[in-house]
Amino acid sequence: VRTCGWIIWALSTFHILMDSTTATAELGWTIHPAAGWEEVSGYDEHMTTIRTYQVCNVFDGSQNNWVRTRHIRRRGAQRIHVQMKFSVRDCGSIPNVPGSCKETFNLYFYESDADAATRTSPPWMENPWTKVDTIAADESFSQVDLGGRIMKINSEVRSFGPVSRRGFYLAFQDYGACMSLIAVRVFYRKCPAVVLNGAAFPETLSGAESTSLVVARGVCVPNGEEVDVPIRLYCNGDGEWMVPIGGCTCKAGFEGVENGTACRACISGFFKATQGDHECLPCPINSRTTNEGATNCVCRNGFYRTDSDPAQMPCTTIPSAPRGVISIVNETSLRLRWTAPQEGGGRDDVVYNVICKSCGGGRGGCTRCGDNVRFEPRQLGLTEADVRISDLLAHTLMVLNRGD
Repeated sequence: VRTCGWIIWALSTFHILMDSTTATAELGWTIHPAAGWEEVSGYDEHMTTIRTYQVCNVFDGSQNNWVRTRHIRRRGAQRIHVQMKFSVRDCGSIPNVPGSCKETFNLYFYESDADAATRTSPPWMENPWTKVDTIAADESFSQVDLGGRIMKINSEVRSFGPVSRRGFYLAFQDYGACMSLIAVRVFYRKCPAVVLNGAAFPETLSGAESTSLVVARGVCVPNGEEVDVPIRLYCNGDGEWMVPIGGCTCKAGFEGVENGTACRACISGFFKATQGDHECLPCPINSRTTNEGATNCVCRNGFYRTDSDPAQMPCTTIPSAPRGVISIVNETSLRLRWTAPQEGGGRDDVVYNVICKSCGGGRGGCTRCGDNVRFEPRQLGLTEADVRISDLLAHTLMVLNRGD
């Protein structure tokens, strides 16, 4: 589980709701009073014709000039961002300007489910408009050649929310500035669809507040499985993903590829025994796979693996017979010693079993010794090549077997 602090992971995507620079005809925004804002044609820095609004009634007192956009559909967005490019003339650069000259303007919004009839008279301003901010020119301007005019262009972004109606209007209020509103772009942010930590997360709308965190549940990529806790990401108010919680890893028989965005079946000759983010391993010696996506490798003919052997252990074969068996008889006891097999079959854990048989005369054959025969240290699973057998009856035949 990943529990480190909040870290911005991925940039947001922009979805444009309105862009004044793309208009091919007059914007036709509502103006009040008629002697205030004026819509004029201009050029951007690429010499493309654009429609702008300007106002410069600085020599007249008590200015209250409004320009209102058309109705803008919000398309499910809860927080709206407004980017404004504008130029404001320094009052000190205007000769004989009165003290009422301003270098700021106000931004407002008003929510509405439908596009109301256009009105040029004051009643449309009587709706409950909400002020977003007072916008001022600052020192972070850029000098731009707009059709032969070198202008100081400021670019500011403001946001507001939550919005819940079908759409909204924007309004710009001038109260005594000499300025030009060059471009207005309205957009909302989404956290982009992403695959991270083995899980796919959908495109997610940012929250209504700048501090909002919208949770998004992830879905493991094919052949991936969740680890520990439900996987999730948080989309912040700027449309940026925050550090993920939880994750997915590839299941047994599959390994992560493409930076963890997909799980691929182990190729022939490779296997992966358990879920995890580790890679497929090559089959151990004397083993093979029968198909892709193997979780273990099967032993080749004549080779074996015990139940306790791990999947990555090589397959082994039966060891050869013990060598040089020596027997020392003392009345009814017998001491057996021998040398380890010349070939251990690939194992280092060879053990020995001792079988005791009693062989009588005639054709009756041999039978196993009775329970009264004792083996020291034991009869089965011997790790040392030495055993003592006591309480033997006459004519008992000891047969030494190897075990593995």
